[in-house]
Amino acid sequence: MNIKGKPDQLSHEQFMRYSRHLLMDDIGEAGQQKLSHARVLIVGLGGLGCPVALYLAAAGVGHLSLCDPDRVELSNLQRQVLYRETDCEQFKVDCAARELRALNPHISVSTYRSEISDALIEGKASVEGYDIVVDCTDNLAARQLINARCHEKRIAVVSASALGWEGQLIAFDFARHQRLCLNCIVDRDAAEPLQNCSNAGVVGPVLGAMGSLQATTVIRILLGYFDQHGEMQRYDGKAGRWLALKASAVDGCAVCGG
Repeated sequence: MNIKGKPDQLSHEQFMRYSRHLLMDDIGEAGQQKLSHARVLIVGLGGLGCPVALYLAAAGVGHLSLCDPDRVELSNLQRQVLYRETDCEQFKVDCAARELRALNPHISVSTYRSEISDALIEGKASVEGYDIVVDCTDNLAARQLINARCHEKRIAVVSASALGWEGQLIAFDFARHQRLCLNCIVDRDAAEPLQNCSNAGVVGPVLGAMGSLQATTVIRILLGYFDQHGEMQRYDGKAGRWLALKASAVDGCAVCGG
């Protein structure tokens, strides 16, 4: 049975909807069924989470959970493409869920109007119930919490960030690899960066590019085409250049070094 309780056979409408996937030999009907059975948690519904959610919903990922405590503000609309001016003062997760369900009624969407926390991860939004967690947060503490809990539960994480003209993405497939994690690269006791989107600004399409890359990476992991555990992709939007950086596991890392 699929996520909506229907038989494991695509309907005529679904064949038409996902036809561009079905035409591809490396996706096809079997791959589309994998997507329809997948459960993905998106943490943060800002400039990254919006394109991630839109593309995963459109691709037919069967269940999306959305976690964000914030309400829509006018300043969000420059880059957070799920929302409209009439959504201001409403909860982001509620507005996002409405748009995603309208975009694709074949998927299911659940929401959490709260910060990501140990209590949430161990309770209603336990990461054990997901195939992948997409980290679209804007602070290091949340990223480190997601990293530690997903490593513990052997759940893949796809994380990205952007500031100004620049963006970066890194993913960890903890279901297959236990060494090398975010804490190897940025110690969890490190201070929060002084600059962020609120005080330094960001180019909206750079967030769109990184969010789209996150969604692509999620699909690659779900279909078995991901082999870049811990490799960082950096994008300089002003120069129009990409750079790939490889990291190494740290002996004695508090998260993955045991």
